[in-house]
Amino acid sequence: MTSPRRVNRGPSAAADNRAALIAAAREVFAASGYDVPMSLIARTAGVGQGVLYRHFASKEALALAVFEENIVEVENIAADPNTTVEDVLKVIIGQITTSAAFIAMLNPSSDDPRIFEPAFRLLTLLGDKLADPVQRGAIRAGIEATDIVLAVGMVAGVLARTDAASRQYTAEHAWSLLLHGMHA
Repeated sequence: MTSPRRVNRGPSAAADNRAALIAAAREVFAASGYDVPMSLIARTAGVGQGVLYRHFASKEALALAVFEENIVEVENIAADPNTTVEDVLKVIIGQITTSAAFIAMLNPSSDDPRIFEPAFRLLTLLGDKLADPVQRGAIRAGIEATDIVLAVGMVAGVLARTDAASRQYTAEHAWSLLLHGMHA
């Protein structure tokens, strides 16, 4: 018995394929880390490798697309004036806990120019939140957006070397320690 042949929808499937690849990358990176083969991501998305490479020329480009979705999520949450810096940081820490791609993008030693624009957006967003005393919350005066990104990068560095089973506990514990140091 043969399996039914998948119908090629051509260009009309491009947006769906791209979304499926990003979702698959997020899932595979979270489960197996950043060093997975691209073929596994394509299989998980239900597309061929040709489709994958048509959308993303490299694993870095795919990870950047996952990173972009994470930044958009953070921007949407931060747009609410009732959201504090700590609320935004809770989302970011949650993202790095589950997404190896986000951990890779938050590597403070990265010199990949594609990371600069979304990183600048994140810095600007945090700077705007810190400028408002209500949104700053319990974060002490003198703490700047770059300090917060450095702290998040430190947690990301620890999580990059933490096994998946321990990642949630380690993220919460490490962030709690760093946040305590940022409080007034």
